[in-house]
Amino acid sequence: MRDYYAALGVERTASQDEIKQAFRRLAREHHPDVKQGDPQADERFKEINEAYQVLSDPERRAQYDRFGTVQPFGADLREGGFGPFEDIFDMFFGGRRRVARDAPERGADLRYDLALTLEEAASGVEKSIEITRADTCPSCFGTGAERGSAPETCSTCRGAGEVRYSQRTVFGSFTQIGTCSTCGGTGKVIRNPCRNCGGSGRAELARSLSVKVPPGVDTGMRLRLAGEGESGARGGELGDLYVFVHVRPHPVFERRGRDLYTTVPLSIAQAALGDEVEIPTLDGPVPHPVPAGVQPGSTLTVKGKGMPHPRGGRGNLHVRLDVRVPTDLSQEERKALLQFAKLRGEQIKPVRKKLSDKVKDLLQ
Repeated sequence: MRDYYAALGVERTASQDEIKQAFRRLAREHHPDVKQGDPQADERFKEINEAYQVLSDPERRAQYDRFGTVQPFGADLREGGFGPFEDIFDMFFGGRRRVARDAPERGADLRYDLALTLEEAASGVEKSIEITRADTCPSCFGTGAERGSAPETCSTCRGAGEVRYSQRTVFGSFTQIGTCSTCGGTGKVIRNPCRNCGGSGRAELARSLSVKVPPGVDTGMRLRLAGEGESGARGGELGDLYVFVHVRPHPVFERRGRDLYTTVPLSIAQAALGDEVEIPTLDGPVPHPVPAGVQPGSTLTVKGKGMPHPRGGRGNLHVRLDVRVPTDLSQEERKALLQFAKLRGEQIKPVRKKLSDKVKDLLQ
């Protein structure tokens, strides 16, 4: 029984990323084009590929871990094949349709998380960001071959990407078609791989971009930059870049959708007599009247001073009035308040201080 974990040189507890990295490293190291003249290279490459095909599939890996082998019948049925009978089917009917392994492949999409202040989210902003993505190799221009050389037509399959095997059976002579193991089905081989990208045709490159953020964005919203993802393999189209917005908490305002909330302190006199106070807004402080007799916890609404919406319109600003009772009255202020209470027919009985409080007052 083959040990697929040993074939890739990983532990049985290895993650999918570790398995993928091990396969890429070993495949690059043991590829027949790299190990030319080594009669064991082709067999070793097949063993590495077989191990990866099993361990990279969660269902097949679970089956292998449990039973020590993999029965491909169920998986092949899901992929449109005929399970264990597929080779017999190929033998009788001349092989299945070839999958174009050299077809262009779209590049992967990328994600970037962008943090903004509330002010930036309200007004809109243009941000410069830097990403690292798999891009067309600048050394070989995506061919995968070192400069001065080029991919060559595979001598085994003569560029077809597949090979035919004739076999005699009791029913007669039949032809079986399979993927060429030398070129992996691409029909091309790279004798002199590019040293910069290792023959893949793509390299990790840093790129600076400018992102225009419209006014009114909120946490969780995303912006799509078409064609700014990774480059595609074999001339495939570029992926997209998705910029996810995160708006930082603000020390003054709390955001709820398009509306903003804040708190303004008031003295007892301001609350009782009314006053014009400065209300903080994202555009700067603005004067606003406070009616006489306002109660603690009352709320004022300032129209149109909330957050803009990307599709138009603007929310409101809600101001909670925090009436604060002074704790450090002077003797003159106490007398004035007692006189005020007397005018309103209220009888105030001053609370006598405890001995411990009097001692604290003397020590201060």
